Order: sequence, then C-alpha cells, then structure tokens
Amino acid sequence: MSRALFVHRAGPALTLQDDGRPGWITYGLSRGGAMDRLALAEGRALLGQKGSVALEMGGMGGLFEATEDLRIALTGAPMRATIDGAPLLWHASHLLPRGAKLDIGPATSGAYGYLHVGGGFEGPELLGAVSAHLTAGLGRAVEAGARLPVGPDRGGATGRKLPVEDRFGGGTLRVVASLQTALFPEDQRERFAEEGFTRDNRANRMGVKVNPDGPGYGVEGGLSVVSEVIAPGDIQMTGDGAPFVLLAECQTTGGYPRLATVIPADLPRIAQAPAGARLRFRWISLDEALAVEATRRRLEAELPRRAVPVVRHPADVPDLLSHKLVSGFSSGDHHDH
Repeated sequence: MSRALFVHRAGPALTLQDDGRPGWITYGLSRGGAMDRLALAEGRALLGQKGSVALEMGGMGGLFEATEDLRIALTGAPMRATIDGAPLLWHASHLLPRGAKLDIGPATSGAYGYLHVGGGFEGPELLGAVSAHLTAGLGRAVEAGARLPVGPDRGGATGRKLPVEDRFGGGTLRVVASLQTALFPEDQRERFAEEGFTRDNRANRMGVKVNPDGPGYGVEGGLSVVSEVIAPGDIQMTGDGAPFVLLAECQTTGGYPRLATVIPADLPRIAQAPAGARLRFRWISLDEALAVEATRRRLEAELPRRAVPVVRHPADVPDLLSHKLVSGFSSGDHHDH
C-alpha cells in the first residue's frame, strides 16, 4: 500500500495548500496558497524539506490515520491534538505510527492550523500548484473518506520544536499608503492609526472585515473609483465604511477605494486573527516596509537552524524503544507535552 493519510473525520474547511500560484494575476487569478505562509515555512523547517504541500485546517482539524509510519509537524493556529489519546505539542514535529489515530480538534487561538507530513502531500498540479483555490474553482475541500497520498520522505528527526511568536490573537498591523490613500480626508487617515478595530465574524480566504471603534471611513464619490489591480493586504472601504482586508484568494481587480495596504510580513497576523480579536494599524514608509520584508525573508531562511529538540526525561517515555525515525534513529516521541 502506498504512503497516505486517511481522513476519518474532516473539519469544515480543510484544503491542501502550498505557496500558491504567483504570476497569474494578469489572467485574473490571484495567488491563493496558504493563508499563513509563515506557518508553511515553519512546518517545512521542522521536517527539513522545501516546497512541500500541507493540509490547511480552518477552525478545526479532523481524525486521521497513517497507512505507514509518517513524520508529521503541526504549525499555525494551535489546536487540541492527540495521537491515540496522548496530547501533542504544537509548533513541533512528531512520529505518527502506522495505524495510530491523529485527532486534531478546534483551534484554541488563531484561525488556521497546518498539518505537514514528511514527503509532503501529493496531488494533481493545476497551473503549477497543488493548492486548492476554491474561489477560482481549482481543487476542492478535503472531506471525510479522502485518502491523501504522501510523497517519499528522505527521513530526518522528529521530536523537534520551534519558538514561535504569538500572532494568533490580533495585534498591530503595519501598513503603507495605497493608490487611493490621498483621496481620504486627513482626519480619517490620522484616525485610522489611532483607533482600535475588531475583527468581524465575516471572513474567508478572500478577506476579512474589521469594524472600527468610531465612525466609518469613505471618500466623496468613492464608489466611482476606476477598477484597478489589487493584491492581498489591500484594505478596501466598502459601502458601510468598515475596512475589508483582502487575503489569499482575493479578486484581482476592484473599484472600491483603498485606504492602505498591510505589508506582507503582517498578513499572517490578520489571517490568523479570530472573530472578536482586537487590531490596530500603524503607518510606515515604503523604505521601512522594504527593510521589514528583507528581515522577514532572512528570518524564514534561518528557521531550520532555530528548531530544537523537545527535551524529555526517559522515564516519561514508557515505550522509548518503539519510537524511531523513518531513517532508523531514535527521536523525541509522539507524546511530547
């Protein structure tokens, strides 16, 4: 039997995701891909692989069973997870033995969790990526009864963890000026960086609405703005004056006025903000944004070196000898706390 992960139970928003499809915006297709691209990089670092496909879990996970021993990693929004009833450490890698049941419940904070496997999930490539882009009709959601093929794994350590900054409860989002920023009255631009916002219940992979503490935002004749190219991070002002932050599966053109654009480094924070989370915006210059982006790329490249072993006392691991790596070396076990 080939390597695979069988899905016994599936949450309402499970999709296979990778880096998406950059370069197709000219043809009306947004990038798509993982909502939290940092979580994608963290999982790859924990398993020592590049370019792999992960299972994105919106809100909650499911019940899974491996057809062969698999290395796994859990990243993104922390969720309650167990293997055969033993709790798992999040932001860490584990061994999932053949036939064992991996149960991933609801998120305890944040919005999107990720399940990675050694070798990555395999699937048909459409326009150069495996990612499901449901808005565009590419791929489909993962449902109960699915059998997810897993690629060959070169092996490596499990029982490793990453120190992860909390980005799962809202916070401050850095923004730069957009094409229509100057159209908004000065008092609105100033207020935008002074007041607080609350993440609305309405959100999906296209974008998320945030409600201001004060009055709404808008420009005179805003609904007559010429339709222009838009991208993830753009903050549109719709008719009710509440900002709408565009995310991975946003449309590629739009005519709503844009007050600002969230920088790429902070998109994981807005994507992971759960309903009711408090948010603030802070203006920065384009030069500052470019410096932040350079730092982000450097830190992502350093992720593999930041992964450290989960330290356990041997007495806490009753079946220590049964915990092996795919490559045959002992590792941290799947009961990590």
